[in-house]
Amino acid sequence: MTQVRISLSISLMIAMLSLTSCGSGHSGEQYIFISTNIKVRYWQTAAAGFSQSANQLKVGYQFTGPDTYDPAAERDALDHATQSKPAGILISVADANLIKDSINRAIAAGIPVVTADSDAPASKRLFFIGTNNYQAGLAGGKRLAQELKGRGNVVVFTMPAQPNLNERLHGYRDALESSAQIKIVHIVDIKGDPRVAFDATNGFLANDKKEHIDAFVCLEALSGNEVATVLDNNNIKGRTVIAMDTDPATLEWIKKGTIVATIAQKPFTMAFVGLKMLDMLHHQNLATLDSDWANDGFSPMPAFVDTGSQILDKSNVDSFSSATNSLTRK
Repeated sequence: MTQVRISLSISLMIAMLSLTSCGSGHSGEQYIFISTNIKVRYWQTAAAGFSQSANQLKVGYQFTGPDTYDPAAERDALDHATQSKPAGILISVADANLIKDSINRAIAAGIPVVTADSDAPASKRLFFIGTNNYQAGLAGGKRLAQELKGRGNVVVFTMPAQPNLNERLHGYRDALESSAQIKIVHIVDIKGDPRVAFDATNGFLANDKKEHIDAFVCLEALSGNEVATVLDNNNIKGRTVIAMDTDPATLEWIKKGTIVATIAQKPFTMAFVGLKMLDMLHHQNLATLDSDWANDGFSPMPAFVDTGSQILDKSNVDSFSSATNSLTRK
């Protein structure tokens, strides 16, 4: 029922935004979407949503950002985008502290900035659109407890600089509170480099007699394939791997049974709805963007738009892959 309500809410929002934009001129408008890594399939799916939304609105658009995980390069991309004075910017934040000032400069320049997928809550961004990351972690933690049958040592791969990943970890921890014999024994910062996950997994297996690891949890999209590859290379069975997002390799490992499940977000929806809302804000001609919208009872925008998530496993991975391939024409 919760997913149904979320879907209905998003559908109604899109309808209202479309009505708001009807009759508005779009001549020369340009919107920019900045991702953390434009080469990742996840962000290419988001780009498809941004493109489709832009085509419906008949506005210009650009999809940009670094082609590797590089927070400093993403900040530079945002600064460059601000100089071009677009009608709005949608950005997924790699490092909230590093990019805060750049977001604030864009807002000061009168450019609406909305964060997607990963937030910068201490900045003056207008609002966040994406997954309720705590709930995603909670769902993952419940599945983990079910797979481990209440007992086991767990390794978590993450990037602590990203608030969204910390929220997912919070959800996992809360889900495991009632399973006292499941322990998170190591948290590994992969620093945006999948090789760290590969090497760390090899290290844990080499030390298996001293500390047996029963499960590997990946809070980001990069490490799931690495963990599964190491387990497969060593012909190791019986370990639980829960991944994040829908990288093609991750989906293949689910089909093979090496990864038990992954938590799928909705990057297409984030970008599609994000552009609609940026366009609405642009046409409202607000007197100022630098306001305490979160505490304004008559704010013209929400504080958070939850686009939902779902768990993919062997029961539904094939249908998801088919739909994704159709969307991205792969």
